Amino acid sequence: MATKDFYQVLGVSESATPEEIKKAYRRLAKQYHPDANPNNPQASEKFKQLSEAHAVLADAEKRKKYDQMRKLGAFDARRGAGAGGFRTEWPGGGGQPGAENFDFGDLGGGLGDLFSSIFGRGRKEERAAEAIEVSLEVPFRTAALGGKVPITVPLTDSCPTCSGSGGAPGASISTCSECKGRGTVSFGQGGFAVNRPCPMCRGRGKLPSEKCATCGGAGEVRSERAINVAIPPGSDSGTRIRIKGAGEKSRPGGPAGDLLVTLQVEADRFFTREGLDLLCEIPLNIAQAMLGTQVRVRTIDGKKILLKIPRGTQPSRRLRIKGQGVEKGGKRGDQLVTVNVELPEKLTEEQEELLKKFAEAGGLKY
Repeated sequence: MATKDFYQVLGVSESATPEEIKKAYRRLAKQYHPDANPNNPQASEKFKQLSEAHAVLADAEKRKKYDQMRKLGAFDARRGAGAGGFRTEWPGGGGQPGAENFDFGDLGGGLGDLFSSIFGRGRKEERAAEAIEVSLEVPFRTAALGGKVPITVPLTDSCPTCSGSGGAPGASISTCSECKGRGTVSFGQGGFAVNRPCPMCRGRGKLPSEKCATCGGAGEVRSERAINVAIPPGSDSGTRIRIKGAGEKSRPGGPAGDLLVTLQVEADRFFTREGLDLLCEIPLNIAQAMLGTQVRVRTIDGKKILLKIPRGTQPSRRLRIKGQGVEKGGKRGDQLVTVNVELPEKLTEEQEELLKKFAEAGGLKY
């Protein structure tokens, strides 16, 4: 079966950034996902092509090798879907007679190793499922100090009714006519072909005479899994955490994919962050600012530290509490306290007279 060039499959240019590749894949995968297109083999086929293209182009090392092979002439990006996207000529000219439906995994060393590192090691070794990416909101204090935050991840599991066979109870199981029971089909043209899970039997190699009513013959159902995500101290918005094997199960029988968690730190009513330093504000009345005092200030770990306010402290002055900031990589920042001097909106007659005497004594005009 012919296929487009991977860049054409995702509809991006060869110079597309990783973010552009990710956006294109997410948009198209949502459109062609089998769950959104039940009993639609064309959508399933398209989804498989999207997954293959994303698996290569989203990985910097695989994409680099893929681009190298295209430059060497193993791929012809200009041919597009109609010609299969693969060339029959080897670099330097000349075809390879009898090389039809050749498996990359069968090549020993050289190009074989290169293709195997991109497309997997062949039929016998199953690749891990793709990683799932989720976003997780984390309380400010947990991000600063570290801790655990629960998250519920949507996953695909084997159907409990048919145990993953896709058949209704009592249904007969026959060999898939598309892949002849292999569970994989080949696509490509000329000297090379790439194996992928069969879209008709979804890699099982078998088809039931009657589909399971629970999963519609897919052999899979959507479920949710609760996971406690360990948040490293000093995390910030955009921090990514990889949890090995917590993603989708590979089908059939390969290792489970990873879970990629991107953190979004919630705002705090008292603290903000500036690098490893924590910033906060405290109110003072005019007497405290002018005469000096001591006030208790809350720290990120819940303690209250006595902070000395010097005489004549001006509004918006910033005072430093050493070693009470965020700790990360063996370093810890400080807590920076901004002083807000609050002036009374109304005065009693006695207070007003005293303030006038104070101003006159200091030669102040009012």
